[in-house]
Amino acid sequence: SLVIRGEKDEHAVLCSKDKTYDMKIADTSNMLLFVPGCKTPEELKADQASCNIIHSQIAGFSKNYWELRRCRPKLKKLRKLLMEDPYEGPDSQKDQASTFSKYTTEDLLNLIQASEEEILHQLQVIDACKIEGYWRILDFNYEMKLLNHVTQLIDSESWPLSKVPLCACLEELGSLEPREMIEHILLSYGRKYVDDGEVFFEMHEDKICRAIAQMLLQNAVKFNLSEFEEIWQHSVPEGMTTRLDQLQGLALVDKSTRPGTIFLLKVEDLPEDNQERFNSLFGIREKWTEVDITPYIQDLCAEKQTVGALLTKYARSSMLNGVKVYNSRRPIS
Repeated sequence: SLVIRGEKDEHAVLCSKDKTYDMKIADTSNMLLFVPGCKTPEELKADQASCNIIHSQIAGFSKNYWELRRCRPKLKKLRKLLMEDPYEGPDSQKDQASTFSKYTTEDLLNLIQASEEEILHQLQVIDACKIEGYWRILDFNYEMKLLNHVTQLIDSESWPLSKVPLCACLEELGSLEPREMIEHILLSYGRKYVDDGEVFFEMHEDKICRAIAQMLLQNAVKFNLSEFEEIWQHSVPEGMTTRLDQLQGLALVDKSTRPGTIFLLKVEDLPEDNQERFNSLFGIREKWTEVDITPYIQDLCAEKQTVGALLTKYARSSMLNGVKVYNSRRPIS
């Protein structure tokens, strides 16, 4: 089945079970006729007995049709809706008094211009969880509190990061936080597997380091790069190694200044429209190298489209000190 999605102020899209298409009216010079019970030439050849002229009733005609073009699902709104009321934990007074809407899967299917599979996949990507039948995103501070409980327990029990037992985590931490929240944070920051009938998690080092970096950066406009790297390494659990490439699409490093700096720039906070995204990026920095800009535009690539093709369309290239850089094709106000 196919479904048309979009609110009154949005351009309609057509969705199948797993894909999204832009809808555009196309004119045709040949008039299209609607004939009930119409037979194709192939069907007539198969039915040799009907050599006579067939008189058909025309039920209607059209001079245009809907042209469908595969497009990126419009998923930015999904995070925006769920961030209206992030979940701060079972004891939060704010959550009990909240006047914001909460969203079921059915609500999201009616509001988000994407197929069901694309929406469910994105909910997984943004680490949303179902609480009392509604999809919620954890408040970042609450998420860090849960992660801290888990990493401290791993450290105190000297468990290897590749084999964290679910049962023991629920036993030890169940008195501090809801058991489903402990399991959710393990799922968000680890890979679940079963060994000898017991459930374990292999923790994702890069994702944990990235979250701790976000926590450190969110309260500063800019951070001295070398100071940040030192504090960051001291802040992560023992045995983990921090690297700047863990922060792609989260933070931007500026080595043109002395000393170098780093600041928070999250790809999910940038516009969804291609031109608006490039305008926003060139407003932040006049010239970008391909390495620096790629994490902030690769989600804009359509099927079989490369970052290079996007840059050719929306940016102008030049050489700066022997390095290829990109700047805006149009003046940025």
